[in-house]
Amino acid sequence: MDQLQAIRAFARVVETGNFVRAAQSLQMPTATVSKAIQALERHLRVKLLERTTRRVSVTEDGAAYYERMRHLLEELADVEATLGRARSNPRGRLRVDTGGSVASGLLIPALPRFHAAYPDIELQLGVTDRTVDLIGENIDCAIRNSATDPALIARRIGALAWTTCASPDYLARHGTPQRPEQILEEGHLVAGYFSARTGRNQPLHFLDAGKPMQIEPATRISVNESNAHVAVALAGLGLVQTLDFMVRPAIERGTLVPVLESWRPPPQEVYIVYLPSRQLSTKMRVFVEWATALFAAIDPVAETRSP
Repeated sequence: MDQLQAIRAFARVVETGNFVRAAQSLQMPTATVSKAIQALERHLRVKLLERTTRRVSVTEDGAAYYERMRHLLEELADVEATLGRARSNPRGRLRVDTGGSVASGLLIPALPRFHAAYPDIELQLGVTDRTVDLIGENIDCAIRNSATDPALIARRIGALAWTTCASPDYLARHGTPQRPEQILEEGHLVAGYFSARTGRNQPLHFLDAGKPMQIEPATRISVNESNAHVAVALAGLGLVQTLDFMVRPAIERGTLVPVLESWRPPPQEVYIVYLPSRQLSTKMRVFVEWATALFAAIDPVAETRSP
């Protein structure tokens, strides 16, 4: 029996809740994971897991063993991460999850620089707007707009400005609103962005003399993907409110025009979150540092703090 492999397999079953997901995260056959844990139980002479056809649960002895082994596995990761070769040349697969707009508009265009600096890191980029389960899906880190999970380490890496804009053609036909209320008063068309989870359109947010203001206009078209949101604005289908970096190239080309800039809402905070056991990984450390520098370059909060 490879005892270390068996311990790792047991820990993954506890963390994921079943053998199939544990095996997938370890890139091993499910039968191999099951046999390794059975061998570990025979070696320890205790039952670690209760198995039924419907679920897997941890015994009292298994829970105690997991807590001791979890710390040992973290210490082992620390030792491996501090080896000279790994520190100078981080390598291996790194799974990162983020939303579609951040992936297509920020991370992917900058990845050539990351790969040039760290050629031995294989980046696996999961693109989704749902909140992923880092433990269950064996994800190293995620870039999010919130830091509410106490089980995760959250590091603020920047903030993203919002922009309300429309095409020159739309503004020529419908006029340019000077105040947020005019969107409703003058019957402006708004291209909405709806939540894939709830199906509801996101309201438009503004700041009125420092006070938050929210309006919920009627929409003729709504989408739930950031690139499509920009596309409907370019097509002249209405006003959109989206993250500035998504529309900045079009604004610089003159194909979109910002409006209500003095009423911009507060920037959206951005965090990178990861499990405590991942913080010692060298590949994680260099990615966090790289992502922090990437977001700092467009952080409007940092710009307002600069002298």
